[in-house]
Amino acid sequence: MALDLTKEKGVALDAQEDFTWRDMVREPISKLNDDAFTRLRIILMNGLEMEANRFQHAFARMNAPMRADLARVRRIETHQQVLVNWLLPADQSPLETTIAYEQVAIEVTASLARLEPDPYIAQVLRFGLLEDFDHLYRYSALLDRLEGKDANAILQSYTDVLPGRPTVVEHRYPTDDLREPYDRTTAAPITKLVSLTILAGEQQTLNYYQNIGPLFSDPVARLLYAEIAHIEEQHVTQYEAIIDPNETWMEKWLLHECTEVWNYLACMEQESNARLKAIWERMVAYELGHLNHVMDLFRRVENRDPFEIIPTSLPERIKYMSHRDDVRQVLKNEVHLRSVGTQFVPVGQVPPDSPSIAYNRQINSAGSPSQTVAAGYVYTPGTELVKKAA
Repeated sequence: MALDLTKEKGVALDAQEDFTWRDMVREPISKLNDDAFTRLRIILMNGLEMEANRFQHAFARMNAPMRADLARVRRIETHQQVLVNWLLPADQSPLETTIAYEQVAIEVTASLARLEPDPYIAQVLRFGLLEDFDHLYRYSALLDRLEGKDANAILQSYTDVLPGRPTVVEHRYPTDDLREPYDRTTAAPITKLVSLTILAGEQQTLNYYQNIGPLFSDPVARLLYAEIAHIEEQHVTQYEAIIDPNETWMEKWLLHECTEVWNYLACMEQESNARLKAIWERMVAYELGHLNHVMDLFRRVENRDPFEIIPTSLPERIKYMSHRDDVRQVLKNEVHLRSVGTQFVPVGQVPPDSPSIAYNRQINSAGSPSQTVAAGYVYTPGTELVKKAA
């Protein structure tokens, strides 16, 4: 659907202070009966709400005059995050949730890469995609090892379980995770929305792994979460680096609110669960209210037209669908690429004195958990049922 941001006002901020605890904490989805993409939408939108909260706190710490407005919007964003995140089911183990996080990373990143018009930024996305693809494989091996479960019960046959760019080779020196930013004055609006979306998703994944990893008793699980969390930190470094650092705080706030509208609209348009579709519709209306509030602030504070920064009509949205063919093509064509500084080169062109080679050798000198967990592992559909039958 087309959404004209010059006309759509949504629900005014004053009318959004209507949450109760029971309103925020709803009946969760079914782990097995709801479509996997319903779960993906919940996870991604929780990441967007977390990013809104994180950004607005940082902004408030740097700008006293904006604190009251930031506090009001941020409180509603916090209510929204609880409403969204509490939709995840309690019978989904932390490791099963991890499988879902990696499916989000694969399918959302693949869709964003298809939408992205800038060839370099699309390449950045595909580079991260192949690493998340391998993480899914390693965690699927861990799920088999610890819980005897088939990852496909979560993936629902939308996403392959295959090795990608091996996690063991992903550890790079910090400067090899930096990327060239888009130019705030010339970049297409969708590039800015794509960049904030992928950053929010990866930041959420980093936080989740850093928090959940220490709660496992299995030593290999603890090691694997530590290893992959480090790669997620590298991904956050990569994705925040593609955003123009010269954007003003107000420009960034406008883009954050526009990104939330864009993503909630995609959820609303594609949701198969009628109960959740109504939630997404409400969130679109509330985020439009936030966006219009910030647009008014932008006009007053910077004396500029907000449509210098955001589009008047929202561009094409994320497609919640299997990107199996796209991912397999990227795997075939780009798994051999490595980053040297901000550029991507075939592995054979990495200089022998690259700091990433020395860094990788050191951090893996006592072994690689991702290699250990997958030693002898070949994904078998059915897992415990197949093994019992055998």
